[in-house]
Amino acid sequence: MNQLPTAVTRTMEEAKTILAGEPKLLELFLNCFPNTLTTTTKTHEDGTSYVFTGDIPAMWLRDSSAQVTQYLTLANEDEDIRNIIKGLVRKQLGYIQIDPYANAFNETELSISDLHYQDETELNGWVWERKYEIDSLCYPLQLSYLYWKETGDASLFNDEFKTTVDIITNLWKTEQTHRESSSYRFVRHDCMPSDTLPENGLGTPVAKTGMTWCGFRPSDDACQYGYLIPSNMFAVVVLRYVEEIARDVYGDNAWAGQVADLATEIDEGIQKYGIVEHPEFGPIYAYETDGMGNHNLMDDANVPSLLSIPYLGYRDAKDPVYQNTRRFILSEENPYYYAGTAASGIGSPHTPKEYIWHISLSMQGLTSISEDERKQLLETLISTDAGTGYMHEGFHKDNPAKFTRDWFAWANSIFSQFVYQEKLKSARKSMTS
Repeated sequence: MNQLPTAVTRTMEEAKTILAGEPKLLELFLNCFPNTLTTTTKTHEDGTSYVFTGDIPAMWLRDSSAQVTQYLTLANEDEDIRNIIKGLVRKQLGYIQIDPYANAFNETELSISDLHYQDETELNGWVWERKYEIDSLCYPLQLSYLYWKETGDASLFNDEFKTTVDIITNLWKTEQTHRESSSYRFVRHDCMPSDTLPENGLGTPVAKTGMTWCGFRPSDDACQYGYLIPSNMFAVVVLRYVEEIARDVYGDNAWAGQVADLATEIDEGIQKYGIVEHPEFGPIYAYETDGMGNHNLMDDANVPSLLSIPYLGYRDAKDPVYQNTRRFILSEENPYYYAGTAASGIGSPHTPKEYIWHISLSMQGLTSISEDERKQLLETLISTDAGTGYMHEGFHKDNPAKFTRDWFAWANSIFSQFVYQEKLKSARKSMTS
């Protein structure tokens, strides 16, 4: 964008007063808060918004939604922000109608021979990558709902929205019996095992549970077991959102009831198959399961994660099973939790071993009920930017100068959201009242 929305520049000016005594935090916020708009947002002539991820030119449905979430609280006071977010949702809905199994899209349609990946799956010139991830379909629905709640503007809820929701819910129903009903296959050759699905692209076997199957995690890594619990939780949350929209905006009680039934089926599957009795932590949520007694006990830095359960709105932060799960995933019992001299936190099999993610540290802060913990996390985030003034993907637990991705807008956005919630929100209200 050539010019920032007025509400963004005003918030940055207010931050200079609110954070005057914390110069490093102020520097990071002033860099990170507008980063999505200044470096990754394009507005097209049709009024849609193309928000690419940063150092990769493609637009992920997940990342693009998360990249603008910090602006939602300003949307009611700024028409430019409203137009950017509405334009993004319209772009996302159009992409989902092209291919609901795709996770990332090109800005323009390419010839099949020019595609970035030549995977064994249904190829399309608009699709950057066709790794099926439940959360890719959840995020646009969440963004639409939160935008409506923040602004009262229901203009997104038109025939195109309903058509797209029907595509999503029909897909989720199909994937409740993946092996019997689904045409989706994904094979990538000459790659890491995490970049392809086993069993000729079908994924590992699963039993019917009521949950909906998922090929890949929000890290874009293949699932070990096909029922990814955090993503199924996210699906339950957004289906409840759609139920409300169907009833209160469309006045369609039959549609609302159908959506509610699907949410209930998935939720019942989570509760029956997704909770494991841990010998140290008690009942905790598994990260993945196959519905046949196998569970993957871990958490990944990418959102949706088990850490993010209250942030998603699935359970309250004080919920006992969540608190048990949180203690587990923030311990070395979680194979991707790393404790080092520079920081301690959750990383991902997507990045090198012992690399902690800034996204997970910000999410830990956004879901913490402890003021001391939130304060410590802010201090950690401030001290691990490697002098760049921005957040990164992963950094080494003992040496933040060793990091991946110096231009990763999602990490900057969620950090900004944490700082806004923790430092600016109440102070800004008092300044503007």
